[in-house]
Amino acid sequence: MSIIASRLSRIKPSPTIAVTNKARELKAAGRDVIGLGAGEPDFDTPDNIKAAAIKAIESGDTKYTAVDGTPALKKAICAKFERENGLTYTPDQITVGVGGKQVLYNALMATLNPGDEVIIPAPYWVSYPDMVELAEGTPVAVSCPAEQGFKLQPADLEKAITPKTKWLILNSPSNPSGAAYTRDEMKALTDVLVRHPHVWVMTDDMYEHLLYDGLEFVTPAQVEPSLYDRTLTVNGVSKSYAMTGWRIGYAGGPKDLIKAIGVIQSQSTSNPTSIAQAAAVEALNGPQDFIKERAEVFRQRRDLVVSMLNQAKGLHCPKPEGAFYVYPSCAGTIGKTTPDGKVIGTDEDFVTYLLESEGVAVVQGSAFGLAPHFRISYATSTEALEEACRRIQRACGNLRD
Repeated sequence: MSIIASRLSRIKPSPTIAVTNKARELKAAGRDVIGLGAGEPDFDTPDNIKAAAIKAIESGDTKYTAVDGTPALKKAICAKFERENGLTYTPDQITVGVGGKQVLYNALMATLNPGDEVIIPAPYWVSYPDMVELAEGTPVAVSCPAEQGFKLQPADLEKAITPKTKWLILNSPSNPSGAAYTRDEMKALTDVLVRHPHVWVMTDDMYEHLLYDGLEFVTPAQVEPSLYDRTLTVNGVSKSYAMTGWRIGYAGGPKDLIKAIGVIQSQSTSNPTSIAQAAAVEALNGPQDFIKERAEVFRQRRDLVVSMLNQAKGLHCPKPEGAFYVYPSCAGTIGKTTPDGKVIGTDEDFVTYLLESEGVAVVQGSAFGLAPHFRISYATSTEALEEACRRIQRACGNLRD
């Protein structure tokens, strides 16, 4: 009898982490590798946020806190939701977790019964289906191809809803595609949800401030107030404030749901780090002007990467609306042969070829539920991106029919 629980057979280790680890191994072995797999800003955490953490340490703010967040942080989160999203929450409607991932996981664990269905637009962040599986739910992937802008269509949402549907997970701007919904597009989806009162909405708004070309950010409960009582609006400080390692995510939602999430957290991690919470207070309450400045740098990188990838033979790269990812199609490389005689049969074959031949680490689209594509994170230096794209162009040019 194995010591390993059978539930683990239903999930896989994160492909994005696997790619990052592989790139690190190759670098350690002396290979010249450019890693474009990690989904984190290359900018440093702002100094005022660091200073708040140092102050917390020096003042002895290093003890246990309330399980799901300090009063100061919950107050700051309430103010953020009101200021930026027009959503009014009280502190007992706020939960703080060890990153946005834990908030999502806790919510699924607190609400799913065996057989409950969760609609997940594909391409999706790799963790969504596995978290649903761990909570004994059933992930229902709905394909959102490039022709639809990688966005869920109202008719497809309507078709996917069944009496067993409990949640729709909606991520905008999206990881991995960078797709973001306009207000009208979001309203069309919320109109469908209004007609199905048993379906709840779990948003992943982590890339809220990384939107380009004048697009306005919107979240479901903001667009359709009647969904407020069945929406969990999830966000965090990881991407906007370059605080991925600080591990602070949060959400606003109905009191009963927030309380249930707290029960799960009380028997897993307990409270997020007190020091990181103090830093997050400063992030949300402090200066915000640097966010737009950094977003402009990301926009410039996006335009560079899209232009260079579209010059690569066999690739097609749509221009995303937000986040810091592109999700190009490599369909034009399928069936071609590498210089050492291997046939490219899948997007996984293609990304393996890029890594082995040119030392460029990206993630295959099949990991995100939509192939044949691959994801590039352009949250790295412009110089590294230019060199990586030149290598990708060369790799594609070396393929033979």
